[in-house]
Amino acid sequence: MEFGALPFTARQLQYVVAVAEVRSFRAAAEICLVSQPALSAQVAELESVIGARLFERGRRGVLLTPAGERLVESARRVLLELESFRRSAEGLGDPLEGPLRLGVIPTVAPYLLPDLDPALRTAFPRLNPVWREDKTENVVQSLTSGDLDAAVVALEADLGRSDYEVIGIDPFVLATSVDHPLSRRKTRAAEADLEGENVLLLDDGHCLRDQALEWCGSAGTHELGFRATSLATLCQMVAGGAGVTLLPKLAVSVEGRDKKLAVREFKRPAPKRTIVLIWRHGSPLASALRELVKTAKKSFPLRP
Repeated sequence: MEFGALPFTARQLQYVVAVAEVRSFRAAAEICLVSQPALSAQVAELESVIGARLFERGRRGVLLTPAGERLVESARRVLLELESFRRSAEGLGDPLEGPLRLGVIPTVAPYLLPDLDPALRTAFPRLNPVWREDKTENVVQSLTSGDLDAAVVALEADLGRSDYEVIGIDPFVLATSVDHPLSRRKTRAAEADLEGENVLLLDDGHCLRDQALEWCGSAGTHELGFRATSLATLCQMVAGGAGVTLLPKLAVSVEGRDKKLAVREFKRPAPKRTIVLIWRHGSPLASALRELVKTAKKSFPLRP
């Protein structure tokens, strides 16, 4: 198979994608660690080679032309493949050496990372996990774009075309204030117990909200207007008597330590979520990431 010399460089594609994402030549130059004139010159050279303008520059900022829209998507795919090639080449040595970019969702990070991060560093001394906490949708998008290598999320969410390994099962428990009538029952909670109860949930964008809504919807509950942005806030509101909630058992040891929160486990089969490590389908790091999961399972605080 013969190839001619390419009329453009990967660096030019990176500049174009950066400008398209931030809609600013100045901000794109800062991200790419080059001067704005140098970046602009490289973009202009690429435009000259392909014979089409990629951007419109106006008072409202930078806009993509129709040609730019098509090229940027192709450029992203090319850069992702180049990144995959780079990681494959690095993987010829030790794929678990150096930085590994890992995403994690907010309803898992505070309760798992204090044990998981040191466990990974002990098991793989030359590994440098770099964590980014964000909502599931953003984590999956960053994974797809190549900004992350893998992520710890809940399997029940929309994860796109990702491969995964299970780290552990995280059942939900019923959380109420210590003065709530449901806190005085000694048996496991049932779906019928929640009928007519006021339920507090997380804000939109948290996959935990969608899971709780699906289960509570069939229980005849009423969702209150207040939506928390974190489990910590949610639990404080519940402890104060504002309502009840479904809390991941993974969070109980942290959020229930002030003794103002009453917790009851549900009858089996209890509502639950499955905590997994996901990565891009076909990633060259797949084998190494499966080794990571073996360590993650050992540090997962909940047992079946």
